[in-house]
Amino acid sequence: MNDTPSEAERSETTDPAGEGTPEPRVAEFARQWARTVLGTSYVPMSRPELWSFLEERTERLLSALAAESFDAGAVAEVGADLVGVHLVDPLALRRTLELLGSRLPGLARELGRPPAESAERTVGLLASLGEGFVGAVRRRVLADQDVIQRAVRQARDDAEEALRASEARFRAVFTSSALGIAIVGLDGLIQDVNDSMGTIFRTTCPELLGRHVLELCDAEYGDVLRQKEDELVAEVSEQFMVDVRHTAPDETLVWTQVSGALVRDGNGVPEYQVLLYAEVTDRHLLYERLTLQASTDPLTGLANRTRLGNRMEEALSPVPADRRVGICYFDLDGFKTINDSLGHPIGDELLLAVARRMEAVAERWGALAARMGGDEFVLLVPDTDGPRGMVPLVERTLEEVRRPVRIGRHELKASASAGVVEQPVAGTDAERLLREADITLYRAKEEGKAQWVLFDAERNSAARRRFELSAKMPAALDNNEFFVQYRPVRRLDDGGLVAMHAELRWDHPELGELTPPWFVELAENTGMITRLSNWLLRQVCEHAREWTRRLGERAPVVAVDLSGRYFRDPDLVNEFRSVLAESGLPAERLRLGVPEDALFDDVGDPVDTVDIVRELGAALVIRDFGARYTDARRLRELPVSSVRIAGAYLERLSERPVADPLDEHLADSVVTAARLLNMSVVAGGVHTRRQAERLHEMGVHAVQGDHAGQPFAAMEVERALAEPVEGVGGASS
Repeated sequence: MNDTPSEAERSETTDPAGEGTPEPRVAEFARQWARTVLGTSYVPMSRPELWSFLEERTERLLSALAAESFDAGAVAEVGADLVGVHLVDPLALRRTLELLGSRLPGLARELGRPPAESAERTVGLLASLGEGFVGAVRRRVLADQDVIQRAVRQARDDAEEALRASEARFRAVFTSSALGIAIVGLDGLIQDVNDSMGTIFRTTCPELLGRHVLELCDAEYGDVLRQKEDELVAEVSEQFMVDVRHTAPDETLVWTQVSGALVRDGNGVPEYQVLLYAEVTDRHLLYERLTLQASTDPLTGLANRTRLGNRMEEALSPVPADRRVGICYFDLDGFKTINDSLGHPIGDELLLAVARRMEAVAERWGALAARMGGDEFVLLVPDTDGPRGMVPLVERTLEEVRRPVRIGRHELKASASAGVVEQPVAGTDAERLLREADITLYRAKEEGKAQWVLFDAERNSAARRRFELSAKMPAALDNNEFFVQYRPVRRLDDGGLVAMHAELRWDHPELGELTPPWFVELAENTGMITRLSNWLLRQVCEHAREWTRRLGERAPVVAVDLSGRYFRDPDLVNEFRSVLAESGLPAERLRLGVPEDALFDDVGDPVDTVDIVRELGAALVIRDFGARYTDARRLRELPVSSVRIAGAYLERLSERPVADPLDEHLADSVVTAARLLNMSVVAGGVHTRRQAERLHEMGVHAVQGDHAGQPFAAMEVERALAEPVEGVGGASS
């Protein structure tokens, strides 16, 4: 057959109108596919017809690869279509799978249709196509077997009428068939076989005569074959077909598809069986290989989520009733830093080394090691003997992870955190077990990393509530569930209004009004802090602009707290400039509260954001001053004019008859340190006159809290300005 297309074919593929013209890269791929499989099987099609056929199948596979929801059935139909055009040889399937696995994902990316979940999706596509091909071949073999069985029965039936002719016809079919044919008595003993039987079972035909058919399959498949044969002899069924495995004398594993039919005499009485054997070893080996690929992590060779799920279902079987199960959920600490600084190839090598060590530990404990994705791993331990039995396993695993790993010229030291769950099988399921282990791991990360934490129902419940809050936060922001309140900040000497301090609130539909301690840390951990802080900054600037428009010089400045992570965000400066430009608010009307440690980088130098924000005109306030024992002297270099202090030791200053001397000392030390830095001090959480008086004596400039006034909505700022200030000053009544 000539590979060169005709003039008509060339004109069709270059039709300027483009109608019916395949994507050139798809057409080229289809032609390569055709060249790959031609010669493996007889195909009753011309080359242009085969090209067109494979172009359409390529488009269907590309669609399946990129679809949000994978349609295994549609891919299996493509495999069956190959059999339908007589591409039935296993070599055609193997070459097809190799081509699709190596080229199809790249073709999808070239066409702008990148595969979803690339590695797992590609393996699933190959497995589904293989299953469709194998199923169609199986149906084709069954049809061929049925033809042969009818010929055998017809030949034996005709023997009574024309013995020589029928015997000749029977022998022709019997001896020339590539299928193994066995004439079997009703007692299951083999009476006659053709040469193909010896070939299939790696022995000679005389060795098979007189043996029982159950000897031609391994013991674990004997029950299935015996049941099928008994039903046939008892005339419960007309025929059967079953796959069984046999270990040949040379220890080769032979898979056969056995189909059986009953032959009756002239009176309709069962006389003997005809069993047909088709060797399907290649098909089974291919299926096993595809199954292994579909359940194995391609990078580490560990079990993936699919195999872990299957093993968990086995481990969670409720028999016996007192079974227990354990699971350790690991996450490498600081892996992202290694990946970003040294590159993904080094990161992959580290993951591979950790996986090998985990697998070695798992084998000693009879556990299954699996990779969940990224730098997360799981050890599943069936039939545990209680929580204490998990301790040596998890500690040994963490020790192995901590051992240095040599990769090229790098010696890397990794560590991991682990969440450990061990409990009875009764009352749990795979999803719940994994969820509890994941939450327990999260607790281990929160408590300092490089350690393991054991499941605790009450603490996990609290962590789960935090997870739920973090998951709902984006929608809550879109649904306007967040709002801003303002607390007055007043001077202690005369009660004058210094500023309005913005406080973010979440009007949760189920939990009611939530304050920042409920959700700010969650927002930082999930990355939601950027969206939330941008929204807060925009709201505050719009409110302050409206105050300035309505009140002029009487309008108070506004203070707003920024988280450390947000203050270090590279996009903060651009966002800040944009908000100021859109709102029209002078930056001088803003006081930005920032944690002390967010003002410096990892080597102790001030971050660039400090000078840039100050150049724009906004004032910086160090919040929670003194909460961390840092080198306070370096703060002298920063353009910061005030600090805000808060904490339980301030609140206890109002205790009677006298405050604890230690609380007095802590408060006085922090205030003194701020004054030595020439910074004014604002105290938060001041609720009583006694607190205010004592702080005033220490040199605190202003306070906020219940003593300075209750929170106001943005549009109530005039009421805040007019609110009586009696009792705010240290000497006032």
